[in-house]
Amino acid sequence: MILDKASTQSNLDCLLHCTTPVVKSQFLPKSEMRNLNHLWHPWERDAVEYFTLADLWGFYDELSAYGAGVPIVLSNGETVIQYYVPYLSAIQIYTSTPSINGSREETESGDGETRDSYSDSCSDESESEKMWRWDGCSSEDGGLEQDGICWPLNDRLGYLYFQYFERSTPYARVPLMDKISGLAQRYPGLMSLKSVDLSPASWMAVSWYPIYHIPMGRTIKDLSTCFLTYHTLSSSFQDMDHGDDLEFADSKRKAGEGISLPPFGLATYKMQGNMWVSGNWGRDQEKLMSLLSVADSWLKQLRVQHHDFNYFMGIRRG
Repeated sequence: MILDKASTQSNLDCLLHCTTPVVKSQFLPKSEMRNLNHLWHPWERDAVEYFTLADLWGFYDELSAYGAGVPIVLSNGETVIQYYVPYLSAIQIYTSTPSINGSREETESGDGETRDSYSDSCSDESESEKMWRWDGCSSEDGGLEQDGICWPLNDRLGYLYFQYFERSTPYARVPLMDKISGLAQRYPGLMSLKSVDLSPASWMAVSWYPIYHIPMGRTIKDLSTCFLTYHTLSSSFQDMDHGDDLEFADSKRKAGEGISLPPFGLATYKMQGNMWVSGNWGRDQEKLMSLLSVADSWLKQLRVQHHDFNYFMGIRRG
């Protein structure tokens, strides 16, 4: 099949479009609007849209089983459909109130064995908890910034409810929906929480690994590229303008049409040649570098060691 490149999105645009969650939108009852955390939702509005985490995971249900099909235009003008399977790479969820049982962190060892570490929210706090449970004192460290908004670190950005960082090899992982279903049995907030309940420090990273392409029959090196996309989970950034180059951003949608969560950060692994930036080399290259820079900045601001990001970047941690 041959397509006119000039009339289509670039390969990078297609990848981002096909892997961007679009989640069913709901409206918060007016009786609940007064209970919103005004540090996280400073804008006055007549209606507040939100999504549930359960609906967000629903977007990944079919993709976890069959992969996300991304149309890719090769250098000879031929189009193939490359399929990518999503895996949960990392997640941090901060809420306005501490968990009854304290915060919990799930990690997975290199051999795929799951380890559960527990820290009580009233006594032995983890370093991540200490970072966000401020008493309002001044800080010289700047703030958490995304979409042009700086959230000072001396504001209380929430209590750590749950975090998970994948450390096993890709071959030992289970698709995202399977992982979430297992974790949610122990941490029900992964299904019940709403985006308006979550601090702007809440985020997740999804790793996308290629599985096969159609038509099959030959090896194409450029299609072995792996991607790491970063998404906010909070409604705090929901109404921000994501930029004109993201045509699928929810900034231009109509109310009630579904909430889009385009990646605010991106990292790649084994990207070879110019296939992913061949549509508009300058614009796509700039977009790749910008998304990578934001991902790196986000992790540094949170003081997070993200295993997959370090691996993609060739960073070796002792």
